[in-house]
Amino acid sequence: MANVINRRPLLSIIMPTYNGERFIAAALESVRVQAATGIELIIVDDGSSDATLDIAAGFARELPIHVVKPGRSGNWVSTTNIGLREAKGEWACFLHQDDLWMPERLATLQQEMQSFTGPLIVHDTLFIGPDGSTLGSWTCPLTAGIVPSETFVERLLVQNFIASPSTVFRRQLVVESGGMDENLWFSADWDLWLRLGSLGAVRFVSESMSAFRIHPESQTMARKLAAGEWERQLTTVLRRHISSCRLDESRRGAVEKAAMMSVVVNSSLSSAARGEPVRWRALVEKGLALGPGGWRRYLRDSRIVQRVGARVRLRHHCRRSRTTA
Repeated sequence: MANVINRRPLLSIIMPTYNGERFIAAALESVRVQAATGIELIIVDDGSSDATLDIAAGFARELPIHVVKPGRSGNWVSTTNIGLREAKGEWACFLHQDDLWMPERLATLQQEMQSFTGPLIVHDTLFIGPDGSTLGSWTCPLTAGIVPSETFVERLLVQNFIASPSTVFRRQLVVESGGMDENLWFSADWDLWLRLGSLGAVRFVSESMSAFRIHPESQTMARKLAAGEWERQLTTVLRRHISSCRLDESRRGAVEKAAMMSVVVNSSLSSAARGEPVRWRALVEKGLALGPGGWRRYLRDSRIVQRVGARVRLRHHCRRSRTTA
């Protein structure tokens, strides 16, 4: 299935797959229509039993696709790490089987990759539903241009405001540091962006150049969790990076309070979505501890309004669809 790649690509697209026949054609088509050059697409399949790989084969005539089949692990982070090691590009990015590139993403980012010397380029994205309808924007609380490492890390510590398909990064930096943390099956990307952001200034492009799909079959929605797992993973990432960030004691304390509020809110939203008990007392306690300045920081950096708003619109959309069906 792999097309021969004669020279080192500028960008490697890493796509971990597992039974993705519902959406993978749209994801691959969003790359194909960009008349892509200077890329490779590494698909690492986790043992799909549906038509995922057959669909990918249909695109291999027009895209430089290389498929790796390591066998079933049940961990998208480990399959992503395999893809990063297999890849050859100077830069890399993630495109999950249910997400999309927007038109002109590649052309815009090729210019950025050729001129920017830092470790990470970030842009805004859109929320979309199962049918591809737009559910809202997911923007970064950053100013367009070069963002100092300290500013980037300070804001990102509060909440992962970066969608997985909305970055490109220097691949070798990730590989040489051991790859993504495979123990963090849903927060490994947040950990990665914090690691890269701590290495130097980040380039932010304030354009929505990708689409992040929300649907009930996604891993974060469908996977069964052990009690407290969501909160443990988020807290692990926060503790790992809050102690090493270049902030004075006062600012570090303010960031940590807002971040802990974010951890409790995210854990509560996850519990509510799964029909599990919500820790209302913890929510109230963390909220009261913030104060006015902390609330401003939390609302700015968590993007809670955008994230919840998109899911509320999805629920309304699904209800209308069922009513009219």
